[in-house]
Amino acid sequence: MSASSPRRVSSTYRVIYGDTDQMGVVYYANYMRLFEIGRNEWIRASGTPYGRFEEQGMMLPVAEVACKYKRSALYDDLLSIVCWSPVMGRASIDFAYEIRRGLELLATGSSKHAVLDTSSGALKRWPLALYEILSLYRTVETKEL
Repeated sequence: MSASSPRRVSSTYRVIYGDTDQMGVVYYANYMRLFEIGRNEWIRASGTPYGRFEEQGMMLPVAEVACKYKRSALYDDLLSIVCWSPVMGRASIDFAYEIRRGLELLATGSSKHAVLDTSSGALKRWPLALYEILSLYRTVETKEL
């Protein structure tokens, strides 16, 4: 029997001095930038880079975002940003994130994005072809033992 689970994409990022506060700790709001890096790499890995959305008259603004901090990331840390999409609606997409230093979990988070028409700013359904591509990419088949 097989089940599907969210496809995870991992990318790396080295913390620069400008990411940190006076204590050498990554400033809390910069985790949103890390989430954006992860999200952009997930989108790119799907074969539909973000520029294609804009070419089709869409933008994906953040409608909601959450972050749970567990441990501090520090200057010069090499971070792993793991991103996946647990839910995709007809006019939205959700992403989930993990920020790690090696095996150590530093933060988890999520974001919800609306699909908007670039010219009017109104909510817009995914174009069918793009919806199908992303829906298929979102999951991987796994074998249950």
